[in-house]
Amino acid sequence: MSTTETPIENVVIVGSGPAGYTAALYTARADLRPLVVEGYLWGGLLQQTTEVENYPGFPGGGIEGPALMTKMRAQAEEFGARYITDEATELKLSDEPGGVHEVHVGDEVHYARTVILAMGAQHKKLGVPGEDELGGRGVSYCATCDAAFFKDKPTVIVGGGDSAMEEAIFLAKFSSKVVVVHRRDEFRASAIMVDRAREVANLEFLTPYEPIAFEGDPQLQTVRLRNTADGSERTLDINGAFIAIGHVPQSHIAADQVEIDGDGYVVTQGKSTRTRRPGVFAAGDLVDHTYRQAITAAGSGCQAALDAEWYLRDTPSIPLAQKTAESSV
Repeated sequence: MSTTETPIENVVIVGSGPAGYTAALYTARADLRPLVVEGYLWGGLLQQTTEVENYPGFPGGGIEGPALMTKMRAQAEEFGARYITDEATELKLSDEPGGVHEVHVGDEVHYARTVILAMGAQHKKLGVPGEDELGGRGVSYCATCDAAFFKDKPTVIVGGGDSAMEEAIFLAKFSSKVVVVHRRDEFRASAIMVDRAREVANLEFLTPYEPIAFEGDPQLQTVRLRNTADGSERTLDINGAFIAIGHVPQSHIAADQVEIDGDGYVVTQGKSTRTRRPGVFAAGDLVDHTYRQAITAAGSGCQAALDAEWYLRDTPSIPLAQKTAESSV
C-alpha cells in the first residue's frame, strides 16, 4: 500500500480500563472513530476486583469490576469505538505539531494524528504463597475500595509509607482491629502520618515483620509472618490483608518517547493531559500518583479525549506522504 493510501486514525488509545474506555467513549461520540489497542487483559485493575460499591450509578450492592468494564467497553463501542485485543509493542511518536504517530502491534503499524496513553498501573505484589490465590477473597490492594467488606473483622495492612498509613486509618473505621505490618522498625511515612495512625484506638503496629504466606480456603483466614531481625515466625488470625507497598506504572513502552518521572509515571503539562509530544496525551493511573480510583481514572480519560479533540480541531496536520518523504531525505 502506498503512503497516500495508508489510513491515518484520528485517535489511537493505548490501554483500556476506566481511563481508556472513557476516552474511547468521548472520542467516539465526537465522531473521531477511535481505535483502542486494549491489550489481552483488557479492563485494567478492575478486572481483578469483585464488588465495586463506590462507582456512582450502581446502588443496591454496586457492580462487579469485570461487569463494569464490560459495560464501559460496550458503551464506547455503540458510538463507534473499535478494538484490537492485543498488546502495543512499540511507539514512534512525532515531535512536530500535526505530525503522524505510529503505534505498532506486532507486525502491524497504526498511524494516528493523536495518541492517548492509558496503560494504567499494576499493584506491587509481595510475591508470597497465597497472595494470588486469595486475591479478591481476603487479599486486596485498595482499602478505599474494599474496606466496607471487612466491617467488624480483623485485618492487616502491609507497608510503611504514607499510603499504607492512609489506608490503615481508613480501614480502621470498619475493621475491629487493624495491624500495620512493616519489615523495618522505621517507617518511610511522614512523621505526621505515623502520629495520626498511632492515635487510632483500634490500630496497632507490628515491626520488623514481613508476610511469608497467606492461608485459608476458600477465604483468607491467617497470615504467617517472619521477624526480619531474628527469623522467628508468628501467625495472625485475620479476614483481610491489604497490600500497600506501591504501584508500578505500565509506562515501559513509552519510556523513551515521553517524559517519565522517577517513579515511572508519565509526566503531563500543568492540569492538562498533554505530554511533551504534540498530539500525545496520557490519562488514568499511568499519571496518577495519588488517587488511583476508577472514578478519577475515568475523569482523566474524559480530559484526554477533550484535549485530543481540541488538538485535532486547532492543529493543521502534516500529510503522511510528506512526512515519509522528508524522513527519507
